[in-house]
This record gives sequence, structure tokens and C-alpha cells, in this order.
Amino acid sequence: MTRQMTGAKMVVQALKDQGVDVVFGYPGGAVLPIYDEIFQQNDIRHILVRHEQGAVHAAEGYARSTGRPGVALVTSGPGATNAVTGLTDALMDSIPIVVLSGQVPTFMIGNDAFQEADTVGITRPCTKHNWLVSDTKNLSDVIHQAFHVATSGRPGPVLVDLPKDVQFASAEYVPPQKARTAHYQPQVKGDMAAITELVEALEVAERPILYTGGGVINSGNAASQLLRELVEASGMPITSTLMGLGAYPANGKNWLGMLGMHGLYEANMAMHGCDLMINIGARFDDRITGRVDAFSPHSKKAHIDIDPSSINKVIKTDIPIIGDVAHVLEDVLKVWKSRGRKMNREGLQKWWAQIDAWRKVDCLAFKQTGKAIKPQYALQRLEELTKDHDRYICTEVGQHQMWAAQYLGFNEPNRWMTSGGLGTMGYGFPASIGVQMAHPDALVINVAGEASWLMNMQEMGTAVQFRLPVKQFIMNNERLGMVRQWQELLHGERYSHSWSEALPDFVKLAEAFGAKGILCKDPADLDDAIMEMINHDGPVIFDCLVEKHENCFPMIPSGEPHNKMLLGEASTKGAIKEGGAVLV
Repeated sequence: MTRQMTGAKMVVQALKDQGVDVVFGYPGGAVLPIYDEIFQQNDIRHILVRHEQGAVHAAEGYARSTGRPGVALVTSGPGATNAVTGLTDALMDSIPIVVLSGQVPTFMIGNDAFQEADTVGITRPCTKHNWLVSDTKNLSDVIHQAFHVATSGRPGPVLVDLPKDVQFASAEYVPPQKARTAHYQPQVKGDMAAITELVEALEVAERPILYTGGGVINSGNAASQLLRELVEASGMPITSTLMGLGAYPANGKNWLGMLGMHGLYEANMAMHGCDLMINIGARFDDRITGRVDAFSPHSKKAHIDIDPSSINKVIKTDIPIIGDVAHVLEDVLKVWKSRGRKMNREGLQKWWAQIDAWRKVDCLAFKQTGKAIKPQYALQRLEELTKDHDRYICTEVGQHQMWAAQYLGFNEPNRWMTSGGLGTMGYGFPASIGVQMAHPDALVINVAGEASWLMNMQEMGTAVQFRLPVKQFIMNNERLGMVRQWQELLHGERYSHSWSEALPDFVKLAEAFGAKGILCKDPADLDDAIMEMINHDGPVIFDCLVEKHENCFPMIPSGEPHNKMLLGEASTKGAIKEGGAVLV
């Protein structure tokens, strides 16, 4: 039995068949047929954002917190171009999202019609794949392909461009099971010879370390469970990128904390001194490697990744394994167990003694003195007062993002949403809206800087309209904090345009939107204010005034290897002071 329907109806039916329950979007002339179909059904909820960038970031937050693809719907021209930042952000961080964009009718394409843009051309570099649908009979098949491509292999964003006449015309609907997806089937099983070689290296290593990334989380809960089993059974230390936090629990005894530019001292020193480095689902980002020729200089290097293009792209790998993290870890454990669960226990014992010595440096130590709230203290108290809740954390980008990664603990995957690769200011607030939509009863907090938060502040209207109780925890130092820090350390304290002289009253701003505003500027009031934020049943803007010139340490200076870090003065023992920090 054939099912004839309009292209607009096909779009909505395809979304239903793909299990989509929420779409983040903003209407315009080129997508009105789709919006008309959305109006006539109740299975998919539409969330009206205030800007298309917000729609895509909200879809990212939904995807990252659920493991399912997020969906955004935008109109042609500026609607599509406003989505570009979110698409690029999702591409850099391997987030599965599907963006549906309107387009002028096919017979107008190329004529500079009203709100026309070459959306496929513009988004080709910032999507995993994109399509321009010129015939309604291909529409449903293409949408099903789009979901397959977004979620298979290394996840990422895709875009389907939909001319208005294609939405009006009718054709036969193709269900998901009949869609053409066989042409894209990424390799998920790792090469067994390479896996055996990795196990052999593991058995004799004296100073091994696991370096994990967002690929573990993208692979699903099974990957995180297998990773935890490997760590507990082998006794190896484990560190993570910014995007991988939560794959291994922060309260686990083998956890070294995050590594990289603002990573922990013990994690970076272990990476520098290891003799076997096993990269699982990370891409050797420059914020992790530092100076490439000095990265983990004494180690044999293994790299597990589902994306073949990531292998040997930045760091030469001795043992490359292409495959899905869960499949590969399952085989690694099988081979290792079958060979007798052998480890160099004497070497490991000495390795842990060295790591414990590095831990004593206490690189995150700080002193909360005086009446100004230290940003580290603000996050330390936020962690203590929220850690037992069903909690999801988003961030904006800057110093507060790094402090959040350092001081907040994540014991489960999918609980941490942040912009890693692109470093997108304005990401966190709309992402928190997407997370709250996916988890309506959870405590969702966006840790923000005032500058980043203002970039998408208009989404407060979305939060209030849809009664989403997202908490905006703004660490307000009245500065572009990370820019100011670099200007202090690297540009002779010449603070060129790194502050604003016209910030809003955030409490009044919250009230203007119909939300709750809270101001806290005294450390003695902080706990009560945080509890007031948590207990409020609607959206909150929490304006936490923090020390204006606090620097984020540890920090690997530009061009230095992992074993040369700047530390805060409170954390050092006999190190050399250099420019208000300590060089270790």
C-alpha cells in the first residue's frame, strides 16, 4: 500500500519514524509548510528559540545528554547562516544533530531570490554531509539517510536543505527500513592483530596511562562500562580530555583528572613520563598535546578511533586501531583475560608511587580570603551542594569553563555539556535548554561567564515561555577572563578591550524576562544563595560576583611541553615564582 503525502508531511512523518520527540526551531517563509504540519500533530514538541544559533546549540545539548540525535529547523537565508556556528561546533565535538533548512523554490535557486543563500555550499565545510533535495520523491529517503550518517561512525552534524516547492509537492513516502543506508557502514570492529599487539604492550609496560576522549561517551554506556572494567582490572591510571569527562568516574581511585593546557599537574606529568600511552576516542587536540614534538616523548603510542582520518593526523601512532570504542574495548578485555590478565605489577607500583608524589603538589589549591568570592570557591561550593542531585552541567567558554572542569566531578557519562573544539561563547545557555527538555525533572545548571552568557541571553525568553527551570550560574568578573589572563601573562599586561563598561543588572534582567534573579557578592552568603537557586522551581539567573583578576591554573604556557606548567601560588612547594604564578 503506497502512502502519498506532501513533502512537508513527509518531513514530520520521517521525524516521527526516527523517534524524534522535540525539535528546536524558528519559523520563516521557506519552512511554513512544515510548520503547518507540526501544528496539526501532537507527537513532536516544537521549542521556539529566539535565534537559530540557539536552536542548534539546544539540539547539541539534547544530543550530548541523551546520546540521541538532536534536531533543529530553520528557514532559508539568514536562518540557515545563523545555524553555521552551531553546525561547526557540533562537527568539532562529534555531536549528532540533524538540521533541516528551508530553501527558496527550485526554480528560483540561483536568481538571488528573497532570503536565498547557497546553504549547501556554505555548510559543506561544517557538516559531516549535507543534501539539497530537488525532488519530493527523494525527500523521505534523504531524511532517513541523514539520521543514519549523523549517528553512524564518528557522529556529527548533517543538514538537509528543503526548497519550498518540494515541501508542497506530493510523492510516495519511503519508511526508514527501505531507506538507502548500505553505502555508509563505518568499520566498528578493530583489527585483532593490532588489538593483540596492544595487549602485549600493556602486559610489559612499566608506566602505562589511558588517555580518553569524547569518543568513549559517543560510543554509548557500554563503552564507559567496559572502560571502567579495564581500569579496575588492570590498575592503570586514567586521564581524559575536556570532552571525555564522566566516562570514568571522577571519584574513581585511578582518576588523575583532566589533562591538557589547564589540566591537573599529576595528569600532565603522567602523560609526559609514561612509557605506554593508550588513546581511546580522542583526537590529539592541540589543547591536549601542547608542543607536538615534546608530547609524551618516551612512550609507545596506541590510538583507538572510529575515524580513520584521526589516526596519525597529529601524533604518529605505533599501534593504530580503527573501530568503535565499545567493540574494541570488548575485544581488548577478551584477549587480555585469555592471556592471563598479566600486568607489570612491580612497575605499576613504582608508577603509582610517582603519581602520588605529583598529587601532593595539590595543583588546585587556593585560598579563599577577604570579601571577594574566589571563582574556585564558588565552584567548590556549587559541587558540594549539587553533587547528590540528578545533575547536568553545561558551560559557556572561558576561565569558568576550565574551573568547572577542574572543580566539578562527573561520575557518569552524558552529564557534561561544553564546547570543546570550537570554543563557542554563547553555547552553554541554549545547550542547557536542550538538556532540560530531554531531562525535565533534572537539575540543569549552566556555568557561565558574564561575557559568554550575554551572547545568547535572548534565550531567556525560551526558558520562561516553556517553563524550563534552567539555572544560569554566572561567574561575573566583569572581564573577558581568559583573554585578560593571556594579556597579563603573554602581552605585557596590556588589557586591550578585555572588559565591558556597560554590563546589565542581571537580577533586573531576569525579572524583566519573568524569571528569578539572585545576586551574591559575599562568600558568607554563597551557600544560602546557591540553595535558593536550586530550590526555585523556575529559571534562575544567579549573578555571582567573583574576584576580577584571578587566573586559571594550572596552565601549560604556549609552546611548552606537559612537564612545564604554571601553577597558582597556593599549590606549590619550592617551585620558582614567575610573573605572579609558579613555573614547575
